[in-house]
Amino acid sequence: MMTQTLNVELGERSYPIHIGCGLLAEVDLLVSHLKQKKAVVVTNATVAPLYLDALRATLEKGGVTTIPVILPDGEQYKTWETLNLIFDALLTAHCERSTTLIALGGGVIGDMGGFAAACYQRGMPFIQVPTTLLSLVDSSVGGKTAINHPLGKNMIGAFYQPKLVLADISTLDTLPDRELKAGLAEVIKYGLIRDPDFFAWLEVNLERLLERDKEALAYAVHRSCANKAEVVAADERESGERALLNLGHTFGHAIETGLGYGIWLHGEAVAAGTLIAAELSSKMGWLAPDAVLRIENLFVRAGLPVHGVALGSVRYLDLMRHDKKVLDGRMRLVLLRSIGEAVMSDEASEPQILAAIEARCTPTGR
Repeated sequence: MMTQTLNVELGERSYPIHIGCGLLAEVDLLVSHLKQKKAVVVTNATVAPLYLDALRATLEKGGVTTIPVILPDGEQYKTWETLNLIFDALLTAHCERSTTLIALGGGVIGDMGGFAAACYQRGMPFIQVPTTLLSLVDSSVGGKTAINHPLGKNMIGAFYQPKLVLADISTLDTLPDRELKAGLAEVIKYGLIRDPDFFAWLEVNLERLLERDKEALAYAVHRSCANKAEVVAADERESGERALLNLGHTFGHAIETGLGYGIWLHGEAVAAGTLIAAELSSKMGWLAPDAVLRIENLFVRAGLPVHGVALGSVRYLDLMRHDKKVLDGRMRLVLLRSIGEAVMSDEASEPQILAAIEARCTPTGR
């Protein structure tokens, strides 16, 4: 499979996304982006046994000394306490502002590694090496970095762009089925918000993705990253169009926070949240019932939840009000006018929101 390269166009801070198989072994792709022959590799206890040695061997071929930082695995560890383990390692190793931090793992590692890089000595270069489908198509691209707070997901963080995203499709070979399916929620999202042809392609090719067909996965990753790169280039700091990438996230984050981080995977919560958003869009007279059914059918085929968890209306709304898209006390939601057309709106009334939640939530979810 030939390597494909996309660029996130941000002027002097533009960077490439390389997509292909076996890229962890490509010395030049990595070393050419390092300012010095020293790098810190932040990963977790699950990914380290799989890919840390391979990445270190590649860097060492390029004359780069590596310092591994292995964190516990799980959304529940996306905290200040875990973030400080990265800072401890950076300081102990006498890392400089020009030392590169490489985030090797899924979305949690990418978010925490990027946030640590943004903060350490007020900014050190970092590289994203995603190893989950969700991080390949979404969290590794665009420079959003953060940790969680007990009151809200990703509420403490910074916009900080990587120097490179190395998207090695081969890492999906070791991804658990549940994680692969969770990543498909973010893939489907791009079709729903701005790419109806891609949504139609997913309807035809979903089983190929579930079977880990390399050609299909590479196409889905490339198409997803191309969509996100265009949005980020137009609206880096989420003042307009980029907020549409959060379809299903306001409802989904409420599920994650309400249940406790790590009980549901992020993509699972986003899937359920997307169906709540579709339900609300239909109740507002925007989204046709047959479109809601198409969306539900695709998520069902992907093995993803189409119902959220009934947390109680007061609790649910309270959690949603901690969302970053709340403006002047008004809840703004990403809704759908059709498959391929998303809008940001504060027009939904509280009774309409509650009706959609009640229609799409059950005591156990799923």
